[in-house]
Amino acid sequence: MTPKQVMLAIATPMVWGLGFALAKAGLSHFPPIFLMSTRYALTALVLLWFMRPPTPLLGRIFVIALVSGTIPYGMVFSGLNDLEASTAILIVQLNVPFLAIMGWLLLGEHLGWQRVVGMAVAFIGVGLIAGEPEIRGNPLPLFLVIGGGLFWAYGQIMIRRLRGVGGMRLLAGVAALSAPQLLLGSAFIEDGQITALATAGWMEWSVILYVGLIMTALGYTMWYHLLSVCEVTQLAPFLLINPVVAVLAGVVLLGESLTLFEALGGAIVLVGITVMTVKRRSAPPLADAGETRNP
Repeated sequence: MTPKQVMLAIATPMVWGLGFALAKAGLSHFPPIFLMSTRYALTALVLLWFMRPPTPLLGRIFVIALVSGTIPYGMVFSGLNDLEASTAILIVQLNVPFLAIMGWLLLGEHLGWQRVVGMAVAFIGVGLIAGEPEIRGNPLPLFLVIGGGLFWAYGQIMIRRLRGVGGMRLLAGVAALSAPQLLLGSAFIEDGQITALATAGWMEWSVILYVGLIMTALGYTMWYHLLSVCEVTQLAPFLLINPVVAVLAGVVLLGESLTLFEALGGAIVLVGITVMTVKRRSAPPLADAGETRNP
């Protein structure tokens, strides 16, 4: 990866992590699926002003929008509505093993025993978080977040296969199609949308502006660009920055705190993801290690 790609790979999960905590704050006022629909609607309005989506590929992008946007974010943020941001973001880290498994199964990317061990450790950590009494009493939000991560990972593979489309054009198409999909889902499942808009103050609108313009328009433009030029397995380690920023933002901005189960489980998840994504250095050849050669 070039230095520019590394900088983008660091900035993207930082933007997402802060946005995750801010979105949690927004859920105290907006229904979750409706909040996501306004997020994508704002993104679409901004991006479509500057560019047209790739019209010949709208059929494929419709499916990508459904799988990478509408379904996963509807599920994850519905689950986040009943979980603390710092807990939910640790569970979301299953995106990394899901992404690696998808890359191995569908793109033929290398997996290896190290990643398999890391995945097993990460799943043990999520199991420990699930053992928290409050979560055990109502496991549905946990399963919504896990299921959303699985859909999101598959959506990234679909995007990886879509060649010849720039990140912003692709995002414009995804946002333009995800917004009505989410709005339709919200109309069927949720209520109170009009009241939430009518009573929103500057803080609530600030959340919408951040998740729409910064978290989505800027964050995903960078991410889609990286997916078009880097391997999925190269990008996966940088996603570890996301939970660190989100947990810190949850504690500092939202006043959240982790229980012992959640902190220990989260630490195990991050250890597993680290084991899975950090490459081992190969041993140097014997000749390079000081082997004596005959003249």
